[in-house]
Amino acid sequence: MSGADRAHSDYVGSLFRIHYPWLCSRLHRYLNSRAHAEDIAVDAFVQLLSAPQVAPIRQPRALLTTIAQRLVYQVWRRRDLERAYLAALDNDAACAEGRARVLEALQAVEQTLDRLPAKVKATFLLSRVNGLTYPQIAAELGISQRSVSDYMARAVTGLESHPDQMWELACLR
Repeated sequence: MSGADRAHSDYVGSLFRIHYPWLCSRLHRYLNSRAHAEDIAVDAFVQLLSAPQVAPIRQPRALLTTIAQRLVYQVWRRRDLERAYLAALDNDAACAEGRARVLEALQAVEQTLDRLPAKVKATFLLSRVNGLTYPQIAAELGISQRSVSDYMARAVTGLESHPDQMWELACLR
């Protein structure tokens, strides 16, 4: 260590002995944690020590306050980022759970619909999923509108015999 470096570290050391307790108490008011206040106060002095040769400072408390406030803001920004990241993870987990529930409901509804005859199932799906009217379904399947009405009644009756799936189907609409 050169003489200039030694003089600099001695100077910062004397500032530390004089102003460290004051800076800790000032930071404690912002952070409500003595340990965090002490950590940031030490970091402020470390930054001062790592700065190029500091000439005698006219207002050391003002400089230390500025450095410490920047460090506090960095801590707060980091905490905000951590909270946002954790919230995003929670949201992703909730979305994944929601997708899993929707998939389970769709599988249950599909199983119920698979028990129906093919034309009844097709009629129901064209009506509920594709939103076709009875005349459009009749034209699509090549059946009468009366058959469409009968098939829809059979599909609803078949689904009503499985109320859990009917409820899930209603939730998916």
